[in-house]
Amino acid sequence: MALRVISFFQEGCMACMEQEPINKEVETALGIKIESVNPLKNRAYIAEFGLTVTPTIIITKDGEIKQRFEGVVHREQLEDAIRNYL
Repeated sequence: MALRVISFFQEGCMACMEQEPINKEVETALGIKIESVNPLKNRAYIAEFGLTVTPTIIITKDGEIKQRFEGVVHREQLEDAIRNYL
């Protein structure tokens, strides 16, 4: 059961810069790795995940999208969502 958490961002995005330290705190608290991906550098992600805004965080398990957040996600909300799939 492979859990994958992907955080999509863009350079210069203020909300993305706000999300980054939250992601680091969640990584430390849960002992997981959150992938940071700039979809403009690999546009296939835009179509694959239907990205329209950044930041967007997508939680997948076994390749299936389980949860999606658009905009800044607070630490507690993100941790709770990830815990549901650990």
